[in-house]
Amino acid sequence: MEQKLCLECGEQIQGRSDKKFCSDYCRNSHNNKVNTESKNLIRNTNNRLKKNYKILTELNKSGKSKVIRNTLNSHNFDFSLFTSIYKTKIGKVYYYVYDQGYLELDNDYFLLIKKT
Repeated sequence: MEQKLCLECGEQIQGRSDKKFCSDYCRNSHNNKVNTESKNLIRNTNNRLKKNYKILTELNKSGKSKVIRNTLNSHNFDFSLFTSIYKTKIGKVYYYVYDQGYLELDNDYFLLIKKT
């Protein structure tokens, strides 16, 4: 009969024939290594979304305000990250980070709004 080795540490496995790890520690350690990349991507994206949300919240204290692009850029706002898009019947496109939204206006201005 062939001896099975733990996928994590290489130790000999005792017990069921379909067992892949010698202990819970090795199983957890292996799965954490396998899932690290996808978890890091999600964590980093969520952190950048939180940063965008914080910037919009700080610049839009009244619920509706106007700012210039340079103001958003100076706060390192990431225009590529948002949670939803709303398109009006006349074709205006609002980008939202949760309940904070922005609409690009003429001359590098943005209208900041908060959903109520």
